[in-house]
Amino acid sequence: MPVDAIVMYLSKILPLCVLPLGLTVGLVAAGVVFRRRLFCVAGLALLWFSAMPVTSNLVMRAVEGWEVRLPAEAMPEADAIVVLSGGRVLAPGDLPWSEWQDADRFFGGIELYRAGRAPLVIFTGGWSPWRPAAEPEGQVLIEYALDMFVPQEHLLTTDTVVNTAEEAAAITELLRAREGVCTPPRVLLVTSAYHMRRSLLLFERAGLTVIPFRVDFQVSEGRTVTILDFLPNGDSLRQTERALREVYGYWYYLVKR
Repeated sequence: MPVDAIVMYLSKILPLCVLPLGLTVGLVAAGVVFRRRLFCVAGLALLWFSAMPVTSNLVMRAVEGWEVRLPAEAMPEADAIVVLSGGRVLAPGDLPWSEWQDADRFFGGIELYRAGRAPLVIFTGGWSPWRPAAEPEGQVLIEYALDMFVPQEHLLTTDTVVNTAEEAAAITELLRAREGVCTPPRVLLVTSAYHMRRSLLLFERAGLTVIPFRVDFQVSEGRTVTILDFLPNGDSLRQTERALREVYGYWYYLVKR
């Protein structure tokens, strides 16, 4: 198995030990083995708490930094608009057909381009080793941008990348090789609001001047809290764990040099 694939598997598996579901399994197992009912109760209470919408929304908004969606016209100009991968899914079928999972990053980049914020849009070539038949995301998004009348000469994609750290390195290398780009390159970075803090860390560490443009917010504005927000469900548990993964990922890269 390639080293990149092993690293990706480990990055998905290891955090399970410190996520609510993994901690719940551990506590319940400890309760059974050591015959301690309190451990089982604590595990189930943790699972209930983590799966409540009121909890998941609060945790996600905190990870999003309590930021708000800004219009493209409010953003300063830059050398390039960088759209991170993460919005496509490989649909079932005989053909490797790529469908939208989330289009906010793509349309956020196009919105910035049409507002004249930068002359260049760069999509990253996101690719997953466990979906080898899928075309790198950047190639797919360039085709969509061309259909929206963005000129070919204003579109670029990186080589294949498998994580945010590789995206940052690839973008830096690509921009530094282009003529007319200032030093350090100045980019408008488009990604999900909950993913922005880690992305900023990695892109700034790679030597870029970064202006964040947050999209794909997970919690609706003006949402009223009801009794249903205290009842657990799978979607809320998934959202809580997604937010916590971002926190752990940020801490990992903050320590790693």
